[in-house]
Amino acid sequence: MEKDIKFEKAMERLEEIVQGLEKGDLSLEDSLKIFEEGIRLSQVCMAKLDEAEKKVEILMKEKGKTVLKPFLPETAGDENKDKRSED
Repeated sequence: MEKDIKFEKAMERLEEIVQGLEKGDLSLEDSLKIFEEGIRLSQVCMAKLDEAEKKVEILMKEKGKTVLKPFLPETAGDENKDKRSED
């Protein structure tokens, strides 16, 4: 379910989780439960940001032309090898 959440909604929920944890009103069990949710949401957000970054890189590096190509996560390893060898 969390993987289908939009980035903005995930960030809103993360803010709610941080506020709830900062208040300190939750039991240890509830604190751990929402902390785990926060970790999962932060991982989802990072994945979405990584994907967006790669889409921008693909757009900018297409032989000087502005061509939008979809980023395919299963080929990310191959593209990263090429990118590292250029640096």
